[in-house]
Amino acid sequence: MTKKILIVDDSEAIRQQVNFTLAKGGYEIIEAEDGRDAMEKMRSNDDISLIISDVNMPVMTGLEMLEAMKAEGSFPSVPIIMLTTVGITALIGRAKKAGANGWLVKPFNPDHLVAAAERLTS
Repeated sequence: MTKKILIVDDSEAIRQQVNFTLAKGGYEIIEAEDGRDAMEKMRSNDDISLIISDVNMPVMTGLEMLEAMKAEGSFPSVPIIMLTTVGITALIGRAKKAGANGWLVKPFNPDHLVAAAERLTS
């Protein structure tokens, strides 16, 4: 069965770059443009294997999405990688507390992203 990865980023270029990087590994990719869009897509795709999300987005940030998922008890076993331009310790701690499993800084190394996806979906 093909594993589904949800990519959440307000930048279409980043979504396409992540999609291109991971689709080569045989993953099915679903894209969302912000946290609210991601929550809707998660509700209609209950077999998501991994979420890769930006932090800073309009409407609902990646951290707000994580906290909403935790508060609702939504998708407690889906691993989450935060992919962002900032590496601020306080934000990393907040993301981990909300359930993030990893943190990659943009621009990302494609090999690191693929390795993280493989590790978290196996």
